[in-house]
Amino acid sequence: MTVTDAGALAGHDLDAVRADLGAARTALAGAAARTEDLLASLPEPSQRSPEQRDVAARRKNATRILRAAFLDTHADTVHDELTGGRTRHLRVAELAARAATVFPGLVPTAARLETERARPQAEKEGDEIDQGVFFRALLRAPGAGPHLLDAMLRPTPRALGLLPEYARTGTADLGSVRLERVGGAAHLTMCRVDCLNAEDDRQIDDMETAVDLALLDERVEVCVLRGGEMTHPRYRGRRVFSAGINLKALHGGGISLVDFLLRRELGYIHKIFRGVLAEAPPNPWSRTVEKPWVAAVDTFAIGGGAQILLMFDHVLAAADAYFSLPAAAEGIVPGAANFRLTRAVGPRLARQVILDGRRIRAAEPEGRLVFDEVHESEDLDAAVERSAERLRGPAVTANRRMLNLAEESPAAFRGYLAEFALHQALRLYSPDVIAKAGRFTARGPGSD
Repeated sequence: MTVTDAGALAGHDLDAVRADLGAARTALAGAAARTEDLLASLPEPSQRSPEQRDVAARRKNATRILRAAFLDTHADTVHDELTGGRTRHLRVAELAARAATVFPGLVPTAARLETERARPQAEKEGDEIDQGVFFRALLRAPGAGPHLLDAMLRPTPRALGLLPEYARTGTADLGSVRLERVGGAAHLTMCRVDCLNAEDDRQIDDMETAVDLALLDERVEVCVLRGGEMTHPRYRGRRVFSAGINLKALHGGGISLVDFLLRRELGYIHKIFRGVLAEAPPNPWSRTVEKPWVAAVDTFAIGGGAQILLMFDHVLAAADAYFSLPAAAEGIVPGAANFRLTRAVGPRLARQVILDGRRIRAAEPEGRLVFDEVHESEDLDAAVERSAERLRGPAVTANRRMLNLAEESPAAFRGYLAEFALHQALRLYSPDVIAKAGRFTARGPGSD
């Protein structure tokens, strides 16, 4: 999205949103209000004629270019105002909600988003694209970006509320994830039996809560993630790791940019890799509480399930399991896999997996680039226990921290996520994704 795309914009509009902050916010609010008036004069998105759709698209895109120009100039100042000079650590949903109030016209209001959520994906206005513009700018900004990463590494209020009871009992049933402390290991079991552990907003919340609890548990030295036994007729009684994004939820409009896609990458996945930011970490030389992580893949890890494996210190698989990232088939960006898969499997194989949809089977030679160990299904339980025990060594955490820093700097991750925020939002509302989501829905709940 560049200024040259905006033939409908007068030069003074762009100059106005790049002026001092007071004048710029007034100019942006006025331009956004005029766009809202135009959209309100049109029928609902699903009932518009081709000409009306074209008018609406041109006007929305022109206003988005103004928002991008405003944020290119004022991102750090905007963020400072929203966070009280970076004294408040607001998560992505909180930042977006506050920005809608403090800077009218910058991002959609709560009322607008509520209207959008009630619509199937194909009938939405596409307001979340404006959130993508917003978070792209904040993540790129030198002050706002690192502060936002820190905010998202903090434990959630839900986890802090559950921590005393979990610490006492060693168990927590969060709904779609069960957590149990066994010896010095925290075992997280994904148990969405209705959809083969396909992810939606609910599972993202449960996963982040479970990750926080496991990391904050002083009696836990290593964490293990595995799928539970399914009731799906095709996989009844078998463990399944993950079927990826819940395409039924996507088609129905239930997959959100902020509460699902951005929270997922900046929240629980980043915490698995980088640790949870604690007020009083046990190690005074580190701001985060970090622990080694083991993943065990039964059956398959598709899409989002495959993405998270790239964050683990040790990955085991059943001999008949496979790994896939069907991004081209779904039409969306597979999270941060484009950023991380190349270093795991090399650039050629990464392109085969992401662009061509190649599956990597645990039993084939390339499987060892993803899976550290491959076992028969009946031997996997014991192999998981052995792996967890090996990673309880006293020097493991320090070494994994240095390995992670060498592999992926916070600045590089932030730069990737900035572009992901915008381009994933654009893909969510592209005609091909909407059409494909409908077809995939008929096949099942996940990405297979």
